[in-house]
Amino acid sequence: MNDKEKILLVEDEDNLAIGLEFNLNEEGYEAVRAKDGKEALELFEENKFDLIILDIMLPYFDGFEIAAIVRHKYPQMPILMLTARTAAVDRIKGLEVGADDYLTKPFHLEELLLRVKGMLKRKSWYRELLDGNKTYKFGSNQINFETLECSHAGESFRLTPHEAMVMRYFIDNRAKIVTRKELLEKVWHLNPEVETRTVDIFVARLRKYFEEEASAPKYLISIRSMGYKFEEE
Repeated sequence: MNDKEKILLVEDEDNLAIGLEFNLNEEGYEAVRAKDGKEALELFEENKFDLIILDIMLPYFDGFEIAAIVRHKYPQMPILMLTARTAAVDRIKGLEVGADDYLTKPFHLEELLLRVKGMLKRKSWYRELLDGNKTYKFGSNQINFETLECSHAGESFRLTPHEAMVMRYFIDNRAKIVTRKELLEKVWHLNPEVETRTVDIFVARLRKYFEEEASAPKYLISIRSMGYKFEEE
């Protein structure tokens, strides 16, 4: 029985893709490559993957389109997006359509492998969380951590898996101060010296979803010089 974690690598640059595929296999994963968006969607339909590494610039369907389709059909699929674009708007768009993380080309192989390892670890951790309560209510909000579907004051929307993980960590540690370092280590599984601003961006987005006024939060409260705390009314 093959118990290797299976990764769909969607990359049309041969020089980069061949090296990534080789190194992912060397790390003990089973890497399957798609050279364009059409082939990626066909492979996704025909196989069960544990993670997708997805380039943005692709023939037929671009990475944004693929991420949106994958996320709609499989809300909990981890997606790592690769982009040669450095503009913040592209990174934000990738996260908004469902990517959990991104790397800007050129990147170090070691960094990609660490991101993959961390994302798969998060997937395992999230699966364990679902053994507990799958839904949670606070104020006028409700979160279904299995389907990622939420509601706020009667309005429905869906979280990305990474947003759900951050929110679940806050809820499981409610009334406690959660530092940025703790979130990076426990949720992102990253060195806490890396991308501390990412935490603030995610919290700002969660406030837009669940607070009556994002600028005056009642639930996700900032603790000066320390981090955040989730409080219920």
